[in-house]
Amino acid sequence: MNHDDVEALRRDNAAWRLLRADSAPLVLSFLGRVFIEQNVRSIGETELVSLLDDALYDLNAGAAPGEVPYPRSPKAYLDTWAGSDAAWLRKYYRPGSDEPHYDATPAVEKAVGFVASLSGRTFVGTESRLNTVFELLRQLAVGTETDPGVRLAELEARRAQLDAEIARVRDGVVQVLDSGAQRDRYQQFAAMAAELLSDFREVEDNFRRLDRDMRERITGWDGAKGELLEQVVGSRDSIAQSDQGRSFHAFYDFLLSRERQEEFTELITKVQSLEAISTISGVSGGDRRMRRIHYDWLEAGERTQQTVRVLSEQLRRFLDDQVWLENRRVMDLLRSIEGHALAVRDLPAATLDELTTEIGGTSLDIVLPMERPLFRPQSVARIETDVVAGEVDFDVTRLFDQVHVDPERLAAAVRSALAHASQVSLPDVVAAQPLDQGLAELVTYLSLDDPRFTIVLDSGHTDEVRWEVGDIERVATVPRVTFVRKAGAPRPSDSALETS
Repeated sequence: MNHDDVEALRRDNAAWRLLRADSAPLVLSFLGRVFIEQNVRSIGETELVSLLDDALYDLNAGAAPGEVPYPRSPKAYLDTWAGSDAAWLRKYYRPGSDEPHYDATPAVEKAVGFVASLSGRTFVGTESRLNTVFELLRQLAVGTETDPGVRLAELEARRAQLDAEIARVRDGVVQVLDSGAQRDRYQQFAAMAAELLSDFREVEDNFRRLDRDMRERITGWDGAKGELLEQVVGSRDSIAQSDQGRSFHAFYDFLLSRERQEEFTELITKVQSLEAISTISGVSGGDRRMRRIHYDWLEAGERTQQTVRVLSEQLRRFLDDQVWLENRRVMDLLRSIEGHALAVRDLPAATLDELTTEIGGTSLDIVLPMERPLFRPQSVARIETDVVAGEVDFDVTRLFDQVHVDPERLAAAVRSALAHASQVSLPDVVAAQPLDQGLAELVTYLSLDDPRFTIVLDSGHTDEVRWEVGDIERVATVPRVTFVRKAGAPRPSDSALETS
């Protein structure tokens, strides 16, 4: 684990946030007592608020008014712990209930376990863990051996040890575990049992995340049902066939065995009746939680299986909704067809013969490979970069000898022509007012913009426009241009024309 991994955990991990919180003693003690020690997987808001109110009253009792350690209301604390910034409680609604329910997240269980491990222990056993390590290694070594001879040798060695122990017992030599060995093994059993129970909460949280991802995928899905089913079934199969999935189902099947439950109950009752074990728990008859730990395992496993069932139910509901929507669309189409049929039922035969419908083209756009043109490299134009310097002395007055056409003067000429007609052609306007500035003035006629008339271009016909430059007559062939007075525009008066 490097620095960046630790920094990411410190910033994002909910268990780390809990350990750094100012209210960590309250959260760890209260949630650990309600959810972890009592193995509560779901509790209503009313009951949880009542329990927290009692706990806050005991903690704030005797404090000065301005020095109350926990001044907020129980509901405010629960909302904060269930918020996304903390994520120490999971707030949800159970089916058929409008009251919020709460459950502790795996982060709370990890934080409670870590804080519990910090307290000193008067007895630390090592022998049982060493035996467990050796037994696990033996199972790995023997369980992966494929040579029948080696397997038989291992079984014969174990049988020889059993025969020797049987012979000693028949001779009256019975080896009994002393009190230290009993406490060592029971401590190891209690730690593994509690750790196994906490693992169920994490497994349930993993399945719940899968359920939440599936709901999000279903909500935004707009494709075919088959593709969604393939993804859903593939996700469920991958989980079921994973190491975690196979281990969980094997353990759950083991718990469902009636013989195993009876054997466990008998063994735990006998073990907790030992005097050395009773001194550990401080309760006559042993630790009550360990006495019913297998029932807690069953309850936790059932909640995990229920999460998987909810996922399947959500998928089935989605499929039912999709089928309903498709059936509704089919019915809408049928009713539309029936409505159109009733609308044309009473029409005469001649009208029915004129009814037509259109469908999309059924022809295929075929493009043969040989129809595509071959690649033709583009010719690169060479640009001469040699610049010849011009003359220094030249007539600068040429720069100011530019032609400026006044469009208002031309528009006034058009309005004058429209005073006696609703429309007039460009040659008529030019005949009434000859071009003084040549081609520039002609182009300006084509781009006039006046609110009292509009320009209509007819590219199918052409007109000739003539003008004189000195003693030379110029002729331009242009599309037919007609100036049309707009509807509602006032007819120009003679006085207005004279003013223009």
